[in-house]
Amino acid sequence: MESQQHQHDSNMNVAIPSTWGSGSNRIASLQSPPPPTSVSNDNSDKNTTDHHPDDVQKRGWRKFLSYVGPGFLVSLAYLDPGNLETDLQAGANHGYELLWVILIGLVFALIIQSLAANLGVTTGKHLAELCKAEYPLLVKYCLWLLAELAVIAADIPEVIGTAFALKILFNIPVWVRVLLTGGSTLLLLGLQRYGIRKLEMLIAVLVFIMAAFFFGEMSYVKPPASKLLKGMFVLKLGGKGATGDAIALLGALVMLHNLFLHSALVLSRKVPHSVRGINDACRFFLMESGFALFVALLINIAVVSVSGTICKADNLSGVNNDRCNDLTLNSASFLLQKRTI
Repeated sequence: MESQQHQHDSNMNVAIPSTWGSGSNRIASLQSPPPPTSVSNDNSDKNTTDHHPDDVQKRGWRKFLSYVGPGFLVSLAYLDPGNLETDLQAGANHGYELLWVILIGLVFALIIQSLAANLGVTTGKHLAELCKAEYPLLVKYCLWLLAELAVIAADIPEVIGTAFALKILFNIPVWVRVLLTGGSTLLLLGLQRYGIRKLEMLIAVLVFIMAAFFFGEMSYVKPPASKLLKGMFVLKLGGKGATGDAIALLGALVMLHNLFLHSALVLSRKVPHSVRGINDACRFFLMESGFALFVALLINIAVVSVSGTICKADNLSGVNNDRCNDLTLNSASFLLQKRTI
């Protein structure tokens, strides 16, 4: 009897490996729910069966909305100035032919980001904590140094890109642009004092504003839908420098720091300490990340489409043709003019 009882207890508990450490704020074991009782009455049957489907659906949507936010904060990394500049160059040099590279890159990004989110949900630790717990001391310090270098390398294009944007909008001096960029960064970081959800919602609003403006520009130049679909689903590397531009597009979509960020952001949600609760959280985070990255995909497609439509036009002027041959964020303002071609 004791051995049978011990076997039954072991089946009821799923232990978390001890190498994850003792500081996890998730669960140490997952207990199976108790079996349903056979005692019932008319009132209990009425309470359990008399539920309107709309009430269940509302509860499901409210539950899903509580997980919305981390995906939009993560998707912003796929809309940084490095991505926008490579999109502009790819569209100017090859039209719509390299859209499939962006599509494949963001599909793989969704897979990797969902794995990072699942890691945080199931373990209760973000990726940096798990690396510290699992790797030797030398490897940990090497990872830390590489992470610091990656953060610096990722921040430099952000500052430069924002400075270029302020120049296009207001034509102000460089030092003022840099100060405004740093001040806006500190302002956004200061929002974390009021909760990470408010920062996530602000970023989501900014992403949708960005999408609205690029879609407006896309509707103005009116790229042909048939060529857009062909560029997205027909794999082709034709023309001079197509391979290099495809590699640049993929390189701009590699965001390793996003794995650390995503695995940490999901810890801000209160996930139920049960198998069903964890599975629901993983599914909701996957849906939310998929929608956010889909919006990022549409924005990248819009940037490529605008530059490709204008720079590949038959009646493009000589001045604008020279600009398209050396298109950067600093010189891309002519794409917004009413009479470009």
